[in-house]
Amino acid sequence: MPELPEVETVRQGLATWVAGRTIATVEVHHPRAIRRHLPGDAHFIAMLTGRTIVGVSRRGKYLWLPLDSGDAIVGHLGMSGQLLMQPAEAEDEKHLRIRFTFTDGGPQLRFVDQRTFGGLAVSEDGAELPGEIAHIARDPMDPLFDDEVFVARLRGKHTEVKRALLDQTLISGVGNIYADEALWRAQLHGARPTDQLTRPAARRLLADVRDVLGEAIKAGGTSFDELYVNVNGESGYFDRSLNAYGREGEPCHRCGTPIRREQFMNRSSFSCPRCQPRPRPPRTH
Repeated sequence: MPELPEVETVRQGLATWVAGRTIATVEVHHPRAIRRHLPGDAHFIAMLTGRTIVGVSRRGKYLWLPLDSGDAIVGHLGMSGQLLMQPAEAEDEKHLRIRFTFTDGGPQLRFVDQRTFGGLAVSEDGAELPGEIAHIARDPMDPLFDDEVFVARLRGKHTEVKRALLDQTLISGVGNIYADEALWRAQLHGARPTDQLTRPAARRLLADVRDVLGEAIKAGGTSFDELYVNVNGESGYFDRSLNAYGREGEPCHRCGTPIRREQFMNRSSFSCPRCQPRPRPPRTH
């Protein structure tokens, strides 16, 4: 699933291509693509036709496009969603779900989604911040992210550190890939209890999360298959810089020990057994 760097890469591309343009027509080709817009496709189309997109914003893994009406288009890419800019003459994609054309006759915006886990909806009065995503925490790239509040909340939780990093109400945008990468840099095992982290250790971890996300944004995100691309259909290349994720059996870039893979919440975690020792279980009396 796309994480913050992938979604931010898409946001930057959309901001270049659609901000300031007025929607001429909207076509919904698959009902699942707007299933979160409960009033249905006719209402979705009516609310967007003739509206001008005034910007492109992001909260964690969600995008929203504020409109001149005060409403907003809210989008989540799901597992395979793509927001592509295409010339009008370009052949329709096999999994085209929604098409926007614009009054200037320029490139179309197309939502393509093979697995249909993503989707778009209209948030009424959601231009500043859609209510549907207001519960999601700020991400560490947000200038208003409060480091000390995060450190205090992290240390106050009674959970494992990787689970905390994936908690979108604590810190948004971090998924499995970048959690593993940040923990590798911090030399912490994902099972480390959060309430055992010192304040300096928690601050270092946050700095590592921020560094990993920033480097991945510069690389255009991580592409393991053809499903994640930017608005121009190009893949990201941060996968060339991964230190832990997906590297089972390969030598740790820090100490040479083979990277291990462990089961975690119906997915996999990757870490170095030497640099990131598993925490000892608490003593029982």
